[in-house]
Amino acid sequence: MIFPIVRTAIIALRRDRAALALSFILPISFFSIFAVIFAGHRDSMPKISLIVVDEDNSRASRQLLNGLQTDGSLKVITSTAAKPDSAPPAPYTNSTAEAAVKAGDVSVALIIPRGFGENPISFGPNSDPARSAPPIQLLNDASDQIAPQMVAGLLQKEAMTAMPSVMAETGMKYTERYLGQFTPEQRKRVDDSLNQLRQLENKPPAAGTGSGFGGIISVKERSVVGNTKNGSMISFYAAAIGVMFLLFTASGSAGSLLDEAESGTLDRVLSSRIDMTGLLAGKLVFNTLLAFTQLTVMFLWGWAVFKLDLFSHIPGFLVMGLCTALAVAAFGMLLASICHTRAQLGAVSTLLILTMSAIGGSMFPRFLMPESIQKAGLWTINAWAIDGFTKVFWRDQPVTALWPQVVVLLATGIVLFAIARRLARRWEFS
Repeated sequence: MIFPIVRTAIIALRRDRAALALSFILPISFFSIFAVIFAGHRDSMPKISLIVVDEDNSRASRQLLNGLQTDGSLKVITSTAAKPDSAPPAPYTNSTAEAAVKAGDVSVALIIPRGFGENPISFGPNSDPARSAPPIQLLNDASDQIAPQMVAGLLQKEAMTAMPSVMAETGMKYTERYLGQFTPEQRKRVDDSLNQLRQLENKPPAAGTGSGFGGIISVKERSVVGNTKNGSMISFYAAAIGVMFLLFTASGSAGSLLDEAESGTLDRVLSSRIDMTGLLAGKLVFNTLLAFTQLTVMFLWGWAVFKLDLFSHIPGFLVMGLCTALAVAAFGMLLASICHTRAQLGAVSTLLILTMSAIGGSMFPRFLMPESIQKAGLWTINAWAIDGFTKVFWRDQPVTALWPQVVVLLATGIVLFAIARRLARRWEFS
């Protein structure tokens, strides 16, 4: 009897499309998403966007800037982007670069200060401070721990490969300072060697070869966002995990439509004075309040246990919480209108919600994903909700700065509800 039982189970599985999706499509989807994120292919790895402000404009600073611009791991930005309704592009300054990091446009900015070219190389901590150039300022967002370290390492690498003549000149200065002056013949040989070195560094290196030079520059890191926060990263995890479970809650709550349709209650309700639009609107309001309450409880738990600074961000939390709750409630209504049974709703919602959460940033920060996955994440409710809560709790931006997230979430809720209302016509004519 074993084989007939197996055959019966296979036939039942083939007929149950929801079970097939959960058994095969969901694992493949998750494998594909995380394989793209962690595979490490060179062509799919995201470049680090880096703002560079050259206040010195010396030969040494220009060489360093050129070296950074040719590095394949960096996307160097030196001027603001052109916008149709604003001023033309302008070179970044110290203040505008810091503002860009605070706004989340980039995670890292480099400020090459005036006087850098006079003595750019610092050989160890015992260098004379009076003669040393001011250090390069590395401004960073503390929420991204990877980009500043990579930029700091690449900066030292470029100092070793893009500034060989500057390094040699600095080495000669240290030699004369501590060992004595060169003789005229020695000075002539040094100058000739430096001239040959300058000619050599202006030639592009052969493919697959390095320049073979080395050097050290002084860098001072400063976190302009998140360095004094108390538990603000908790808000990121509260929003990321919260939105994912809000989607599950909203889809489960909206499934009451299917229960009512199966039991015949829906027909009796529609035969009264209420129509389908009013019924769906009422359920939308209830699911929105339920989702917002769930989100509030999660953030209150973060405040009580993890010291999340909630009450100083109440306006932003209310705006983002209500908009997010409306969007997820409408999403749940849409799924309930598409599906025909509770079992089908459970399978479809699990497949969609986990996939949305994976690419939308609920399971893994989006700024660490390849650029293609980051763009795909913008099609999810998760990404817009997390970005909005990050603006509120991490970047301390005002409510007016939330308009992109508010517009997208509200528009998503309206569009999804309109589609759900259209699909719900099947209950009116059944």
